[in-house]
Amino acid sequence: MPGASSGGHPPIVVLTGAGISRESGLATFRDPDGIWARFRIEDVATPEAYARDPERVLAFYNARRRGMTADDVRPNAAHLALARLEAEWPGGVTVVTQNIDDLHERAGSRNLIHMHGELLKARCTSCPDVRPWRNDIRVDHACPACGALGALRPHVVWFGEIPLGLDAIDTALGACGLFVSIGTSGNVYPAAGFVRQVRMLGRARAVELNLEPSEGATLFERARYGPASETVPAFVDDLLARGLAAAG
Repeated sequence: MPGASSGGHPPIVVLTGAGISRESGLATFRDPDGIWARFRIEDVATPEAYARDPERVLAFYNARRRGMTADDVRPNAAHLALARLEAEWPGGVTVVTQNIDDLHERAGSRNLIHMHGELLKARCTSCPDVRPWRNDIRVDHACPACGALGALRPHVVWFGEIPLGLDAIDTALGACGLFVSIGTSGNVYPAAGFVRQVRMLGRARAVELNLEPSEGATLFERARYGPASETVPAFVDDLLARGLAAAG
């Protein structure tokens, strides 16, 4: 978690959404040509869908997992810039991501909270086991920990479920001096409410880096719009060179 402010370098919280991974070749969700334009949420991304037709739900996520691990899917300049910021910013950086890919980890980020889970992990519904899982999940797979058949599911947060790490996120937001939102639509809660939370506390500046204004754009003090692979590295360069003044 972020530590105490180091001089003029207060803790930073960075929220990332699908827009940061788009340039790595991963589809977004809510764009006109995004994933939810081709699949119905209630068919593939709810606990009820999994209970009703687990094979269909697993097939949906198996396809996404295979796409995520393709050779041409790699961290882009935005992911790498955030890893550099974490390594060089004295006050500490926490990345809170809505993404279920592993691109932040592959870029070098370590202080990371996956609030919507991780697709490259499997979770057992019969025991607490969560473990790395890069291959397809099938309904006839047995849990490696407890042996239960048909109990494995992707370690992702479905619609209607509570996001992960909310207590840790709340602590980080309460301590930060800068909140940066990157590649988010601004209409998925609770993440869409983070900027309002930090503004109400009155201690943090808020910056939006996005391809276009999000639904919550007016809540940010400053914004830069354009591809994440351009706006994020430039912002990080400014921040490391000029400190918090670059966000003012």
